[in-house]
Amino acid sequence: MAGEQKSKAKMEQAKGKAKETVGRAVGNERLEAEGRADQAKGDARQAKEKTKDVFKH
Repeated sequence: MAGEQKSKAKMEQAKGKAKETVGRAVGNERLEAEGRADQAKGDARQAKEKTKDVFKH
């Protein structure tokens, strides 16, 4: 389960970065903001998983 959550976090971060980059390239502020939000979600998920790992060991 933890591995699945970690990969979801990486996917969200990558998807967010791509959206942000495309949004910036085409001048679409909404897409750029969505990208930053997706990245933040991925960062939060990753931090949660790291915290879980710390308490497991």
